[in-house]
This record gives sequence, structure tokens and C-alpha cells, in this order.
Amino acid sequence: MNNKLPININDLLHRRTVESERIEYKAGWNPESILHTLCAFANDFHNLGGGYIVIGVAEHNGQPQLPPVGISPEQIDNIQKELLNLGHSAIAPHFHPLTATYEIQGRVILVLWAPGGETRPYKARTSLSSNKNDWAYYLRRHTSTIRASGDNERELMSLAATVPFDDRYRQTASLNDLSPYLMREFLQDIKSELASDARKLDVEALGRRMNVVGGPAEMAFPKNVGLLFFNEHPEQFFPATQIDVVYFPDGPGGDRFEEKIFRGPLGRITRSALDYIADSYLKQAVLKYPDRPEAERFWNYPLAAIEEALVNAVYHRSYEIREPVEVRITPQELVILSFPGPDRSIRLQDLQAGKAVSRRYRNRRIGEFLKELDLTEGRSTGIPKMLRVMHANGSPAPLFETDDEHSYFLTRLALHSGFFGAEQSVTGASPEVTPEVTPEVTPEVNRLLRVLKGEMNRMELMAALNLKDEKHFRKYYQQAGIQQGVIEMTIPDKPRSRLQQYRLTQAGQRLLATEDQSQ
Repeated sequence: MNNKLPININDLLHRRTVESERIEYKAGWNPESILHTLCAFANDFHNLGGGYIVIGVAEHNGQPQLPPVGISPEQIDNIQKELLNLGHSAIAPHFHPLTATYEIQGRVILVLWAPGGETRPYKARTSLSSNKNDWAYYLRRHTSTIRASGDNERELMSLAATVPFDDRYRQTASLNDLSPYLMREFLQDIKSELASDARKLDVEALGRRMNVVGGPAEMAFPKNVGLLFFNEHPEQFFPATQIDVVYFPDGPGGDRFEEKIFRGPLGRITRSALDYIADSYLKQAVLKYPDRPEAERFWNYPLAAIEEALVNAVYHRSYEIREPVEVRITPQELVILSFPGPDRSIRLQDLQAGKAVSRRYRNRRIGEFLKELDLTEGRSTGIPKMLRVMHANGSPAPLFETDDEHSYFLTRLALHSGFFGAEQSVTGASPEVTPEVTPEVTPEVNRLLRVLKGEMNRMELMAALNLKDEKHFRKYYQQAGIQQGVIEMTIPDKPRSRLQQYRLTQAGQRLLATEDQSQ
């Protein structure tokens, strides 16, 4: 059998992108135990995306033991036949995992992928050896499979008609709306072994292997998650599927702003928006102390915190609400807004303390794909990481906001105090010492610094910047650079002199040197 699953097998064995509660290792074939675990993964009680059973790999304290025990080709054939029978006769509704074989360190293993089922709840026979025909519901609790009872069973029943939005069929779309190029590109990005076979498969076959296509063969439909990640224009199906980055150089009450809108496949626009923010608005500062050799470095906003906040918004927003994810940047803060807010079970004070744990995820499949792309770790780790990296950068703790109805979620990242200027107090500086601070500058001024070589006049600078509007150049480049202290006039007492030229100040030179060192 040459089928491969859309996951990197090394990541699976070492749990790099899949949580331990979604993996079960089996040294050999144990049909009853495996049946119950398949039932638990199909029920997907916490909307994590089902799970994987790895047959032929022993475990110790939850860790896979390598090299694997392995299984023989004859065993694989028998297991395949028995799985087919169990999926029809021992679990209801019928459920069949996807399977694939892999060779690891000279041994063959069998991997069963059991995505969250579309017709839950599922129940399975309690015993395959008994003549009794007893059935029960099974769930995952941490790394174990348990029989559902009491409140858990009642809650599972309430999920019967609740298939998460991203895992539903889109009956207004067709398989032609899925891009095989984007699907293959994704598989290449995550280094899936399925990538090598992807060109040989048609869209339906590939989509079923990736679980982004469902329904019977005579009427197959793409799932919402497939259209979000593997359609060039998902906004035609989900209006406002976009990320808006808006910069207010004079604050939100100012007369001007810069806006960049990112539309397209969800993974692509998330990465593109992060790259754009990093390139255009993130600055590193250096504090140099006259009384010590060490310099202190910090960022206006640490990229890791922005990444966690933005990916959290993409992951947990509703794609049924026609509101984009918005990033608003001012001279004082960076704000990320999405709709709706966190699950009602989460208290804001727990969120602010980094202790909130969601019991159920809104978009289990979106989260699964974002994890494969290494854009998120999942399992409620984003907020604690955000708190940690802001603290490590010396920045104020992020602030989280929502309303009583949890109709929105807003994350505020405050500007590092060092970027307000040297007059701000700096931790660790003695009262007699005034540290040198590399200033923050606007994107326009940063461009100006990059083209300013030695001493240049206005016409030379405009030509280097490819600008034709003199008024625009004066306001946003020349005067802004002077006000921000990074360029200066060669004849300051005669601003309108025809011999006037411009050059970098020491602060401007420090800024360029700092940026070059960080690249």
C-alpha cells in the first residue's frame, strides 16, 4: 500500500505538531483497544481534529520507542481487512480511518488517521470477544481512551448536530474551486510524504486524503477549510476573509493613514501580513551606557508576540461573520481585533493571567492546518507565550479586551518605553547616565535613510526615492526625518538655500547600523 497521509511522519513520531492526546502508539494489532480509540477520535469531544494511531511502535510513558517494533506485510493486509469489517459492524455510524504505511529505520509501521467524524456521536462495541452486543461511547481524556458517562455523555449527545463550521461541506462550491497547485504547495511546505504522490492524484482523491473533500463519490463537495486554504479567492465564499493592516502615523485621530489589505488563501495571507508588519513597522533599539560596555537591545514590538496575537485571531475568528481581522498601528500601540470573542467559558481575568484554557475550539481544522505550517502550537499556548515574550523584551504586558457578550476580541501590545525617547526612564540606568537610544522612525523616513549617501540635495533624494510630488516629499520624508532626529541640514541657518543638502545624524547612523546587524 503506497498511500500517504498529509502529515510529516517524523513530526508525528516526535510530536512536533500534534499533541500527545491525539496520538496513540501500539506495538501490535489489538483490535478491541484500537476500535475504542478510533471511536474516541471520531467523537472528537474537544474539537481538536481527531487523532492518529501508530501501529508497530511501542511506547513508554507516552514516548515512542525507536527503532519501531514494526509489522509484517501479511499483518498489514489482515489489519486492513479487519478494519474494514470493524468500521461497518463494530462502530456506529459507520466510520473508516485513512491508513498509510511508512518505513522507519528499516521497519514498516501502519498509521491510522481518524479525523473528527461528520456524524457524531459514535459508539462502539464494548467487547469483540463477548457474545453480548453491548455498545458505548468513548472519549479521549489526556492520553487515554475512556468510556463516556454522566455529564460527558450528555454533552456528547448535544454535539450530535454540531459539526464545526470549518469542517462542513460547502454545497454552493464544487471540486473545481479547490486548487491542486495550492494543495501540493501546502504538502511541500509541511514536508508531507504525500507530496510525492500528489501529482498522480486528481483533486477529489487528493482532497479526500487531506480530508478537505467529503460526501459520496457521486456528489463530492469541498469542505469550508479546503476553500479557506486552497482557493485563490476564499472571500467569494466567506466575505471579509482578509487581514487589514492600518498604520496611523499621527494617531487614530489624525488625518492620514496607510492601509494594506491581504486577501487570498488563509495560510498565505497570515504569513504575508506578518512579513509586511515585520518589514515595515518593527524596529530594534540599542541603549548604550557610558559607564558599562554592554548595550541593551529591544524591539518596539517583539515579532513573536505579534505572530501569536495575529494567528490567534485567524484561528479563532468566525468565518460566518463579515468582519476582517484588523491590525491597527499607532505611535503608541499595536492592536489586533477579531470577531467574535473567546468562548464564554473563558474569564477575562484568567486570560490576562495566561491561565485560560478553552474547553472547545471554534475551528478545529483551521487550527490543524496552521499547526502544520508552524504558525501556531495550539492547546491554549498562544496567550502565555505572548506574555512571556513581551516580558523578555522589557515591554508592558499585553492587554486583552472583550464585552459581556464576547462579541469581539481585542489584543493591545504597547510600544516599548525606550522608543518614546531618552527622556523616558530606563531600567538599570543610573541617575547620572543618559543612555543613547536608537529612535523609532516612520517607514517613509526609513526609506529616506536607506538612500541617503553622504550629503545629497532634495532633487537627488527625490530621484533616489522615485518620488515626483515635492510637497509629499517635504512633509513625509524631509521634515519628518528632521523632526525624528535622524537627518539634518548642512546649512541649518539657511533652510531655503539653493546649496542646501542633507546628511545622516549620529542617531540616523546608529539606526541603520542596528538594523543591518539584526538582518
